[in-house]
Amino acid sequence: MSSLTAAQATVLDRLQIEVPSWAYGNSGTRFKVFGTPGTPRDPWEKIADAAQVHAATGLAPKVALHIPWDKVDDYAALRAYAQGLGVDLGTINSNTFQDDAYKFGSLTHLDPAVRRQAIDHHLECIEIMGATGSRDLKIWLADGSNYPGQADMRTRQDLLAESLAEIHAALSGEQRLVLEYKFFEPAFYHMDVPDWGTAYAQVAPLGERAVVCLDTGHHAPGTNIEFIVAQLLRLGKLGAFDFNSRYYADDDLIVGAADPFQLFRIMVEVVRGGGLAADTQVAFMLDQCHNVEDKIPGQIRSVLNVQEATAKALLVDTDALALAQREGDVLAANAVLMDAYNTDVRPLLAEMRTDMGLDPDPIAAFARSGYTETIRRERVGGNQMGWG
Repeated sequence: MSSLTAAQATVLDRLQIEVPSWAYGNSGTRFKVFGTPGTPRDPWEKIADAAQVHAATGLAPKVALHIPWDKVDDYAALRAYAQGLGVDLGTINSNTFQDDAYKFGSLTHLDPAVRRQAIDHHLECIEIMGATGSRDLKIWLADGSNYPGQADMRTRQDLLAESLAEIHAALSGEQRLVLEYKFFEPAFYHMDVPDWGTAYAQVAPLGERAVVCLDTGHHAPGTNIEFIVAQLLRLGKLGAFDFNSRYYADDDLIVGAADPFQLFRIMVEVVRGGGLAADTQVAFMLDQCHNVEDKIPGQIRSVLNVQEATAKALLVDTDALALAQREGDVLAANAVLMDAYNTDVRPLLAEMRTDMGLDPDPIAAFARSGYTETIRRERVGGNQMGWG
């Protein structure tokens, strides 16, 4: 069994992955949203389910919220409830893609009244952050257009800059604005924030507390995502990840499911660029919708996949790799990476979990816990929550 050095194990121990509250609700496609027995009926029950992931893995100490999906009357009470279950509240995600007013945009809309509505929503999110103790406000915009000539793309960039500046000015302390990008959907001709370069161009003038979120499913086919990771880390602007799996488009499936080698390559650049350093500001989060599989085991599998990819990335012989690169030995350099990727780290991670007092097999442990049977029996008579 391959082993990590003490320094490498310390880096791996820093890996923490936020889980999204919406992953535990009913989800599906535009064709069908499937209901599941035991689905949470409110934010409190979503947090209870999320706490099971951390209890099984020791990797998921925070739960990200989505507003208005997770609105409650008392956020301080919600935070206390989460902490009582061994987790805390994390990123606050805004929502400007479901209100009818946002048909033609939100923060980029030509109508000042619509922009005002969208800005005020984010100011409300910042107030919620104060009550939950959250550091990050994550903004993903559905804004864009479907046809050439439909929208003035340049003007919309100016309006976006103005809107983000007002939102950013309302942040306090260590709070951050995290701007996410997506190359298409729901707009199909142009998105107002389609790529990392646009996101970087918008956050760079705002200062250190405005950064970019990289969603692993938000790129065109064939995009070299690890290069983007390296570049944003180099620029000091990689603020967060949204991990999921992409095969055709924004599939939002279990991270690493379709291309585990890509996840490994991404984590190699994370390690190389200091994304897991002691002073890292990079937030690791899942953004997934479990349409047909059970929600909690799906989240457990997801965080374990990220942990496995990270462990493999730490096993890369960086000295041998650097030597091969200097000598122009293409095959040797590639072999160094492949040796690490092909290492079975599961026994190593199982041993680490045992040392932490956790079950070496988190998915099996959760299955034995009886939690699924309990929530299916108790969560009846209410409206199950969906992702939208």
